[in-house]
Amino acid sequence: MVLSVIAGLVLVWLVLVLILWLEQRKHPGRASLTDLLRLAPDVVRLLKRLASDRTVPVGVRISLGILMVYLISPIDLIPDFIPVLGYADDALVVAIALRFATRRAGRDAVTRHWPGTPNGLAAVLRLAGLPASGTGG
Repeated sequence: MVLSVIAGLVLVWLVLVLILWLEQRKHPGRASLTDLLRLAPDVVRLLKRLASDRTVPVGVRISLGILMVYLISPIDLIPDFIPVLGYADDALVVAIALRFATRRAGRDAVTRHWPGTPNGLAAVLRLAGLPASGTGG
């Protein structure tokens, strides 16, 4: 049981890295593979910090709470016992929730709470469709 949970988390992490790597290929000055590999733990910390920040809109915090319930819940869009696809749907849901939360919270909040490298932050901002620098948001 524990091994299947660990394997699932590793697979979700790898799918998220793949999604970000594919996105990064479109942009010059992209993050390194090392930055992308350490991105998943940084994203988890970012989402936790955004969810606990009272200055972030309530809708963002609620959506992040729903995301956590979804990820913990044994009920998925595609059951986890289906090889690859079972965990790929979790990675896709995380990517969509990340995009929603970061766009609604704004570039400044994401930058303020980002625990990782500047290249990792740039990758997350690009995935969310937010400007990597400047005053946009």
